[in-house]
Amino acid sequence: MTSPPEPPARSLPGSPQNTHPLHALSFDAVAAQYAAARPGYPPRLFDTVELLAGRPLAGADVVDVGAGTGIATRLLRGRGARVTAVEPGAAMAAQLHAALPDVPLIRGDGNDLPLTDESADLVTYAQSWHWTDPVRSVPEALRVLRPGGALVVWWNVPDPDVPWAAEQEARLARRLPGYHAKDVAPHADAIIEGLGLGIRPVRTRLHWTRKVSLGTHLAMLGSRSHLIVIGPEHAGPVLQDERAELLRLFPDGIVEEAYAVDVTVTLRPAASSSS
Repeated sequence: MTSPPEPPARSLPGSPQNTHPLHALSFDAVAAQYAAARPGYPPRLFDTVELLAGRPLAGADVVDVGAGTGIATRLLRGRGARVTAVEPGAAMAAQLHAALPDVPLIRGDGNDLPLTDESADLVTYAQSWHWTDPVRSVPEALRVLRPGGALVVWWNVPDPDVPWAAEQEARLARRLPGYHAKDVAPHADAIIEGLGLGIRPVRTRLHWTRKVSLGTHLAMLGSRSHLIVIGPEHAGPVLQDERAELLRLFPDGIVEEAYAVDVTVTLRPAASSSS
């Protein structure tokens, strides 16, 4: 399979949530780090998606938008889905293509999907829907979905019910201006319903953990946009202070990261057109 073509020139529209272009496209600078350090998703997430979407992933045509390095793409394919990845960033797309060379890969974004009408059973966004303008991306998803198909958006977020994770988030918020000031994950259902399209999303939250080395945890933090955009000179001291704090909590150097997965599923009505 040849490398994906370059996309046409485009602007990245602002969103009511959190779509500063500098942040949205910052991940290309740390694409390999992102691929190595970011968490995956628990099997229970995909069980939940199947339950709420009312169909198995096996055999489904899935468009994974903002696919990044392919973390969710790989897991969706592992459940038997036929996945097409959509990703705007050149370096992120290159990581995905190297890891999953047989997955169709399109350079583009959710505000203007380069796909035909009614060509997908699911449109998914893993850690990426907040970079779109919902006024554009939701109708686009509905256009691409077949009747009865589902728009599925989800995020891993540090579990606010786990004290050390909540404390770390508070420390980062004090040091990084605008850090998660407009957190979309808990409000995706209200945002979608508020568009007035006559659709009723369902949102749920799952909890899971993973154990990683302290180095991997710090690399994961360093792959977040708010740390990327301030540059190594300013991000370095933040990460060094986190290292010291985490060694106090996890003296063996193994961090048990705690995540909440906020997932919102929106069905396209089976008996009506999205137009």
